[in-house]
Amino acid sequence: MAKKNDSGFQSSAGLMRYFDVENEKGLKISPYAVIGIAIATIVIVMIASAFFSV
Repeated sequence: MAKKNDSGFQSSAGLMRYFDVENEKGLKISPYAVIGIAIATIVIVMIASAFFSV
């Protein structure tokens, strides 16, 4: 009986990996800015909910 070579998916079944390519045209935001915007949004929502009850 012939030996079957089972190596799994070869080269991700022909799918392109988008993680390997950096796009220079995209918007670049630092991680600190993202966290700051998130915290500011939380604070604004908490202040708004304190003054304007729904």
